Amino acid sequence: MACMSFALLFTALLAAASAADVRQAQASAANPVRKVVTMLQAMQKKVQEEGEKEKKLYDKFVCYCRTSGGDLQQSIATAQAKVPSVGSEIKEAESQKIQLEEDLKQHQSDRSAAKTAMEEATAIREKEAAAFAEEKAMHTANIQALDAAVAAISRGMAGSFLQTNGAKVLRTLVASQDMLDMDRQTLLSFLSGTEGYVPKGGEVVGILKELGAEMSKSLADATATEDAAIKNYEDLMAAKKREAATLTQSIEVKMKRGGELAVEIVQMKDDLSDTEEALLEDQKFLADLDSSCDKKKGEWEERVKTRAEELATIAETIEILNSDDALELFKKTLPSPSASFVQVHARGILERKHALSVVQEAIQRYRPGRADMDFLAMALQGRKIGFEKVFKMIDDMVAILKKEQTDDEHKQEYCQKQFDTSEDELKGLERTASDLETAIANAEEAIGTTVDEIKVLEKTIKELDKTVAEATEQRKAEHEDFTALMASNTAAKELLMMAKNRLHKFYNPRLHVPESTAAPDAAVFAEVSSHLFRKESPPPPPETFGAYHKKSDSTGVIAMLDLLVKDLDKEMTEAETMEENSQKDYEGMMKDSAEKRAQSSKSLTLKSSMKASLETDVQAHKESQASNNKEIAAMTKYISTLHTECDWLLKYFDVRKEARAGEIDSLNQAKAILSGADFALIETRARGLRGSA
Repeated sequence: MACMSFALLFTALLAAASAADVRQAQASAANPVRKVVTMLQAMQKKVQEEGEKEKKLYDKFVCYCRTSGGDLQQSIATAQAKVPSVGSEIKEAESQKIQLEEDLKQHQSDRSAAKTAMEEATAIREKEAAAFAEEKAMHTANIQALDAAVAAISRGMAGSFLQTNGAKVLRTLVASQDMLDMDRQTLLSFLSGTEGYVPKGGEVVGILKELGAEMSKSLADATATEDAAIKNYEDLMAAKKREAATLTQSIEVKMKRGGELAVEIVQMKDDLSDTEEALLEDQKFLADLDSSCDKKKGEWEERVKTRAEELATIAETIEILNSDDALELFKKTLPSPSASFVQVHARGILERKHALSVVQEAIQRYRPGRADMDFLAMALQGRKIGFEKVFKMIDDMVAILKKEQTDDEHKQEYCQKQFDTSEDELKGLERTASDLETAIANAEEAIGTTVDEIKVLEKTIKELDKTVAEATEQRKAEHEDFTALMASNTAAKELLMMAKNRLHKFYNPRLHVPESTAAPDAAVFAEVSSHLFRKESPPPPPETFGAYHKKSDSTGVIAMLDLLVKDLDKEMTEAETMEENSQKDYEGMMKDSAEKRAQSSKSLTLKSSMKASLETDVQAHKESQASNNKEIAAMTKYISTLHTECDWLLKYFDVRKEARAGEIDSLNQAKAILSGADFALIETRARGLRGSA
C-alpha cells in the first residue's frame, strides 16, 4: 500500500512540474521587442493627447490675458480698511464666547454638585429611615411585652404569661439589655418559671416598669431625632432644588447667547475670509497680470519644443525597432522553447522540490513525528540517519504504552469501587437533611408570608424611589435636551440662511442680502461682491477655468438648504409640543408616587413589628441542620474530587486503550518498514532524485 502511494505521489509531481514548465515556455514565446514597440506607441499617443489638452488650456489663457484688466484700486482700498475692523470685532466676540463657555462649565459643575449633594442626602435619609423603622419596631415589641408582663403579674396570671411569645421577647431583652446583674437574675428567675420561685413583693413589677420607662424614653428620643433629620433633609432638598433651578436657568440663557455668538463669529469670519481672499486676489492680479502672461508664453514655447523633441525621439525609436533588419536579428537572438528543455527541467530540480513540498504537507496534515513519512522526507533531502537508535526508541515507546495501559486498568477498578461506596453514604446523609428541612419548613411557615410581604414592600418603596429619581433626572435631561435643541437648531437655521445668502452672493446677486456687520459700507461691499463674481469666470491661473460649471448646480443646492430649514422648523415645533406633554405627565406621576409611598411605608412599619416577634421561633431548628450539612458538604467534596480524578479516565478508557493499541501497532509497522524491502525502495527513489538533480 505504501509503495502504491509513493508511485501515485511521484506521478502527480511529474505531471505538475511538466504543466508548469510548459506554461513558462509558452509565456516566454512572446516576442519582447514587440511589447517594447507597443509600449512606445502607447507613449506616443499619450504625449500627443496631452499636447492637445495643453493647447486648449493655453488658448484659454491667452484669451484671459487679452480680456482681463480694469482698475481694482478702489476695491483694494475698501478691503484694506475693512479687514482690521472685522478682525477686531471677531476678537471681541470670541472673547465673549470664551467667557460664556467658562461660565457654562462653572454653572454645570455647580449644578452637578447640587445634584450629587441631593442624591447623597437622599441615600443617607433612606438609611436613617430604615434604621429608625427597625429600632421603632424593636422598641414597640419590647414595650408591648413589658406591659403584658406587668398586667399579667398584677392579675396573678404570671404562669399563663410565661407561655406566650411576649415571654420569649422578654427573655431576649433581659439577656441583651444593659442592667444590674441582680435585676437581671431576678427577671430571669421569674421568666424561667421554676417551681421554687416566689415573687418578692412588687420587685419584678418595679423592674419591668423601669425597663418600660427606659424603652419608652429611648423610643421618644429616636422619634425626635428622626423628625429632626426629616426636617433637615427637607430644608436641604428645598435649598438645593432652588439652587439647581437657578443654575439651569442661567445655563439655558448662556447656551442661547453662546449659540448666537457662534453664528455671529462664523458670519464675521466668513466675511473677513471673503474680504481677505478678494484683497489678495486683486493685489496679485494687478501686480502679476502682465508678467504672468509673458512668462506663460515663454513656457508654452519651451513645452512645444520639448514635446516635439520627445515625439521625434519616440518615432525614431519605433522605426529602429520595427525595421526588417531588426526583426530578423531579434528572431535569431531570442531563445525559443523546445520540448527537450521541458522534459529535462521536469526531471531536474522541480521534481525534487515539488515532491519534498508534497511530503512535508502530508506530514503536517496527518500526525507529526510519524517515522515512515519523516524518513521519506530525509531521503528526498539526501540526509543520512542511523536506524539502530530509532529501533531502540520504538521499543522503549512500546514498553511505556503497555505500562500506561496497566496503570489505567488499576485506576478504573479503584474509581468504580469508591464511587459506589461514597454515593451510598451521601444518600443516607441527604435523607437526614430532607427530614431536617421538613421540620424547618414547618417552623418557618408562620413567618414566611410576613417576610415575603416585607420584601415586597421594601422593594416597592425602593423601586418607587428609584422610579421617582429616574423620572426627575429624565425630566431634567429632557428639558436640557430641549433647551440645547432649540438653541442649536436656531443657530443651525441662521448658519443655513447665511450659507444660502452666500450662494446668492455668487450665483444670484439680486437675491443676496448684505450682512448687518457690513451695513455702513453696503454700497462698497456690493461693488466688491460684484467684482468677485466677475473674477470667478476668468480665474487668474488657467488651471481654474472650470469654474463656469458651478452655475448649473447652484439651484439644487439652494433648494436643499430650504428643505433643511423647513426640517429644522418642523423639529422645533415637535420638540415644543413634546416638552409641554412631558412636563404634565411628570407632575401627575410625582403626585401618585407620593401617595403610594406613604401607604407602603405605613404597611412596612406594621410588618416589621410582626417579623421581629416571629423570628425567634425558627433559630433552634437550624442548629441541628448545620452539623448534617457539614457532613454532606464533606462527602460532596470527596465525590467531586473523585470525579475530577476519575471521570476523564472512565469516559475515555476504551478510546485510550484502542488508541494505545493502534500506536503500538503503528510503531511495530514502522520498525518493520525500516528493517525490510520498503526502505530499500525509498533509498532507490531518493538516489534517483539526487541523480536527476
